[in-house]
Amino acid sequence: MTDTQNQTGKMRREAGVIGLLYASLGGIIGSGWLLGPMHAAEAAGPLSIFSWIIGGGAILLLAMVYAELATLFPRSGAMVHFPHLSHGSLLARIWSWILFLGYVTVAPAEVMAVLNYANSLPVSWMPALVHLSKLHVHVLTPLGMVVAIVMLGGFSVLNLFGIRWAMRISNTAGWWKLGIPALTVATLLLSVRHTHNLHIHSAALGGYFRGMFTAIATSGVVFSYLGFRQAVALAGETSNPHRNIPIAVVGSVLIGMVLYVGLQMAFLLAVNPAALHQYGWAKLESVASFGVGTGPFAALARAIGLTWLAWVLYIDSIVSPGGTGFIYAVTSSRVIQAMGEDGFVHSSMKKLNRAGVPWAAGLLSFAVGILFMLPFPSWKKMVGYISAVMLLSYGIGPIVLLTLRRIMPEDKYKRPFRLPGAGLLAPITFAVSNVIVYWAGLTKVSILLALLLAAFAGFVLYRVFTRPRSLRELPWRNTWWVLPYLAGIWILDFLGSRSMVGGCGILRFPYDVLAMVVFSLAILYLAIHCAIPMEEVEHYIETQEI
Repeated sequence: MTDTQNQTGKMRREAGVIGLLYASLGGIIGSGWLLGPMHAAEAAGPLSIFSWIIGGGAILLLAMVYAELATLFPRSGAMVHFPHLSHGSLLARIWSWILFLGYVTVAPAEVMAVLNYANSLPVSWMPALVHLSKLHVHVLTPLGMVVAIVMLGGFSVLNLFGIRWAMRISNTAGWWKLGIPALTVATLLLSVRHTHNLHIHSAALGGYFRGMFTAIATSGVVFSYLGFRQAVALAGETSNPHRNIPIAVVGSVLIGMVLYVGLQMAFLLAVNPAALHQYGWAKLESVASFGVGTGPFAALARAIGLTWLAWVLYIDSIVSPGGTGFIYAVTSSRVIQAMGEDGFVHSSMKKLNRAGVPWAAGLLSFAVGILFMLPFPSWKKMVGYISAVMLLSYGIGPIVLLTLRRIMPEDKYKRPFRLPGAGLLAPITFAVSNVIVYWAGLTKVSILLALLLAAFAGFVLYRVFTRPRSLRELPWRNTWWVLPYLAGIWILDFLGSRSMVGGCGILRFPYDVLAMVVFSLAILYLAIHCAIPMEEVEHYIETQEI
């Protein structure tokens, strides 16, 4: 029986190159394009264009790193297996927690974007789904929270029908999701071009320059581009991963970069210059005079008389974030399934239904997603957290790549896709990833590390009371470098710029960035030289049938 035949309990290799490309593009073109340009403009004004270019370049480096890793070991939920291959079970366990904390929160963020646009519909009967908080951030109302939970439940139900249906939904929505942003760019640029909006007063240049970098982590830039990972997560469900995965991960980032730069330019040129002169870019979300509210592009279209485009955007505010939320519901269940395969969560998480779907993992993803909406009830707050946690989780890729290059000979383990210049590009990628995590800010990094510390403490206590001897058997000598790595990121954030990351201001820009780069290279060196022996790698490959 082939992989494409119906076979209960087996993953089905039914995702082709177009399906994987659309899955990654579906992750990239979600809520980010509908809300990200407004928040980036708030932080960096006209320089926000460069936020998308710099962020896209950084993610493109990561995409190429994972193109090599994913084709070397094409498995669904592969991100959980990579750290195990290079440094053993303890690192894989820690990084699986980080992945879990990132993946399960994306679908809730996409749901929030849908409700933001729904709240701005120009109809009198629409109840309030979001409202402006005292901190001038749009957050969910109690009714909005209920609607969000129902939408998350819908994603989980659709996931149960299997990867074929997931790819059909992704492919069907793919052309729409590409076409509507492109239509928006072309229509706005042809209709209105307030070129004076691009002028920057010298007094504001410094703030916009710093905002250009922080917007990458806090305004949805990195959050949007990280959708490329969908092809990596679904690597075990494509018939030709060696060809399909590199095309999907790299192609999706390049297409996304072109679209986002165009969208940011169109947004900057469409804002009313009179209101901009009175209030400035920083108050786009909270000042009603701008008319952007919670559905910025639709509001801008209405303001310049393009009512038809506004309604198209209202429809797309369901299709784009909804499609992305569904894709993440699919891939997050695969990540949890991989955790179950490695024994990091209960074994029930790896069980498949007749459609080849890890149904219990999908239910867990749904439940935890609801919990995360409580402390992060706004799109901007959620994506700032997600950007930090996912960059941290994906930043390990360069470490794994260089470690496997060192311990796994290429004559025995062929690289279907080989990253050129990995000795230079991988360290750069690792350093850039850590710098962007740093830009997420002290508060979000502190929350992330507190969650990791709680998870680790719970794991140790569980082992103490159930299998105390097993603690000594864990590969501590291969994983000890994680402690100075995570602690170092927090310390640099604490010492960092007040205006950029909320630190105490001892390290100012650009010396804080330089310090993070030097620190990253030191950690990279330590990590590579803490690799597990080759015989342990081979044993893991055999037992996991990688």
